[in-house]
Amino acid sequence: MATTWQLQEAKNRFSEVVEEAIKHGPQTVTRHGREAVVVMSIEDYRRLQTPKTTLLECLQVPAQYAVELDLTRDQDMGRALPSFE
Repeated sequence: MATTWQLQEAKNRFSEVVEEAIKHGPQTVTRHGREAVVVMSIEDYRRLQTPKTTLLECLQVPAQYAVELDLTRDQDMGRALPSFE
C-alpha cells in the first residue's frame, strides 16, 4: 500500500496507516504537499533509539590504527621574564 499519505487521508484512515507501518515499515504523512511526520512501528522506533555503540566504544581507536603517543611534557621552563625595575 501507500507509504506516503496526505494529512487528511491519514486522519481518515489512521488505523490503516498504523497497520501499514507495522507490516511494511514507516509511513510518511504530508501537510500542504510537504513531508511533515512519519508513523512507524514501536520496534522500528526503539531500534533507532538504541545506540549501536557506547561512547567509550566510539572513542576507542581500533588496534590496527593505534599510534603510540609521547605524552610526556618538556621540562623547559621557557624564557625568563624581563625585569621592570
